[in-house]
Amino acid sequence: MCKGLAALPATCLKSAKDMKHRLGFLLQKSDSCDYGSSQSKKEKISSSQRVSQEEVRKWAESLENLIHHDRGLAAFRAFLKSEYSEENIEFWVSCEDYKKTKSPAKLSPKARKIYDEFISVQATKEVNLDSCTREKTSHNMLEPTLSCFDEAQRKIFTLMEKDSYRRFLKSSYYLDLVSPPAAGCGPENCKRSHTHTLDCNSNIISQCA
Repeated sequence: MCKGLAALPATCLKSAKDMKHRLGFLLQKSDSCDYGSSQSKKEKISSSQRVSQEEVRKWAESLENLIHHDRGLAAFRAFLKSEYSEENIEFWVSCEDYKKTKSPAKLSPKARKIYDEFISVQATKEVNLDSCTREKTSHNMLEPTLSCFDEAQRKIFTLMEKDSYRRFLKSSYYLDLVSPPAAGCGPENCKRSHTHTLDCNSNIISQCA
């Protein structure tokens, strides 16, 4: 019969504690290695998504160039969100998605969702449309087509083009992308950065060794 832990020799208890301590240490090292691997993957993804300076400068040529580029659209959306006016770009994106609808059966429910969210009097994200455009769009809801939001979408595009787009080009959301870093990468700076990277890598290797 088992007499409990008290009946075990002291040496057995000590060995069990040592084993528990080692297992805990190994688990911590494993987590540290996984974290380092995860960080490395994130850095690789970030590097692959970098936009060239030439592409970023094209964003200043027209709003169309900006919002038809994934990274440009993301930057512009973040800027509008900071100004609490992201409903304009969200409406524009919803209209673009709506025009890609292939199934006629899905047109009506998708159109109604867009209308209720952005155009109706009780819309949670109501966009700024003149009464004439709003009335015409409301009439289009009777028999929705792929072009039923075209006029409203054009009005919102023009509104963004004349207002928020110009402010975006003067904001840090754009200037930080188009301007070179404040501290140039001279020989000393590059050497210091390279040394820092080696030190960080050495620390990770020593932790996982």
